[in-house]
Amino acid sequence: MTGADTARTVIGIIGNVISFALFASPSPTFWRIWKKRSVEEFSPDPYLATVMNCMFWIFYGLPVVHPNSTLVVTINSIGLAVELIYLTIYFVFAPNKGRLKVIGVLCLELAFMAAVVVVTLTKLHTHASRSNLVGIFCVVFGVLMYASPLTVMKKVITTRSVEYMPFYLSLTNFLNGLIWLTYALIQFDLYITIGNGLGAVSGAIQLILYACYYKSTPKDKEGKEKGKSSEVELASPKRLNKPTPQATAA
Repeated sequence: MTGADTARTVIGIIGNVISFALFASPSPTFWRIWKKRSVEEFSPDPYLATVMNCMFWIFYGLPVVHPNSTLVVTINSIGLAVELIYLTIYFVFAPNKGRLKVIGVLCLELAFMAAVVVVTLTKLHTHASRSNLVGIFCVVFGVLMYASPLTVMKKVITTRSVEYMPFYLSLTNFLNGLIWLTYALIQFDLYITIGNGLGAVSGAIQLILYACYYKSTPKDKEGKEKGKSSEVELASPKRLNKPTPQATAA
């Protein structure tokens, strides 16, 4: 193993740890759902999207598509399992309409994923062509995930308040994008570079906004940001929540 390979492995392991922290960050919300036995106004949309994202990165990292990407497969497999646990909890306590939505979207995702797998393995016969096709899908779904905080960032600017944009989540998102970008540049991987380059930029913008508007954010009597909570809530069209963790591990 060369020095570059060793460095890439070490950075990939660090990336796995940071990505796992992002995947685990919504757990307080699901614990709240479990205790209240109700999903209230929460939406499963971000987690359904993350399931799709993880499935594509797992497929991308397999030896038949893109060899030497074990760490990409590892963390996205863990992420997929975590997201499915979240969706199971949501399903248990959701009304029938919510349950039907989860089942319907998951079935569509599995059907689409199966179609891509079949086409990739039967019609494309080189690692380069397979990596290109699957990598494009990975980037597309990654861009959609990294675009999710735009509404919150706009709210920060218009209200001059970072109440709905927790610092540590923004920092972790930035570090996650940066570490996987570094991983991709050591042994250049275009698709991991694009996805996580966007993630690092998104996280950096959030940190800049935090620095600009922290002082103008309303504080409570204890000097803490008003309304700030340790929970990371699911995105909902009926309320403005904190940004969903952009838990893409590659």
